[in-house]
Amino acid sequence: MYSNSMKRSEINSYLKEALEFLNEHKFALPPFAYWSPEDWKNKGEEYNEIRENLLGWDITDFGSGDFEKTGLFLFTIRNGNISKPNGKTYAEKILIVKPGQVTPYHYHKHKMEDIINRGGGVLKIQVYPSLDNSPRPVLDKIGSVPLSVDGRNFTAAPGTIVELKTGESITLNRGVFHQFWSDEKTLLGEVSMVNNDKTDNFFLEERGRFPKIEEDEEAIYLLVGDYLSF
Repeated sequence: MYSNSMKRSEINSYLKEALEFLNEHKFALPPFAYWSPEDWKNKGEEYNEIRENLLGWDITDFGSGDFEKTGLFLFTIRNGNISKPNGKTYAEKILIVKPGQVTPYHYHKHKMEDIINRGGGVLKIQVYPSLDNSPRPVLDKIGSVPLSVDGRNFTAAPGTIVELKTGESITLNRGVFHQFWSDEKTLLGEVSMVNNDKTDNFFLEERGRFPKIEEDEEAIYLLVGDYLSF
């Protein structure tokens, strides 16, 4: 069973840390990244794309209760919406992996994605095929995994760990289980089909995606999970 809550003070601290790291790498965020909760109260329907498509700050410990060990920082820069098929068909994110922090095994049924190492350390990503067994999907330890690494297409054995250095990228097809981590703080890019975190994340183990927030101090910036409250 997982615990799915984080303190707002903890989140604020990680946001400040993330901004420092992004500035070190000269990665600029869009203006809405810096809107305060008070700013959001004055933003009308013309900004509904941000709210409805969950653009912005996203911090998760995947219900682990230990963000430093199991968690991920994300900022969604652009995204479409599965309920609007005539809209954008793509998404882009920037991610930060802390040293030794694992994003646990999961796959997507609808989203195909590229993960790009934008700098910091070597990303290690472990892959398996998936089997849709009820009640939960499981790792396929027999089948092979189709991969594309910077235009090189090949098949890998289940459990293969692919290492990506700065500038290198990997394409993950639908249904490919993956977990990733780095020994150093690492900046990642993600380019994908429309992202739907509510229904298209299939974890190997029971996980929480959006944490409940313990409001022990004021938010400096809203997370995507806060939009309904504002």
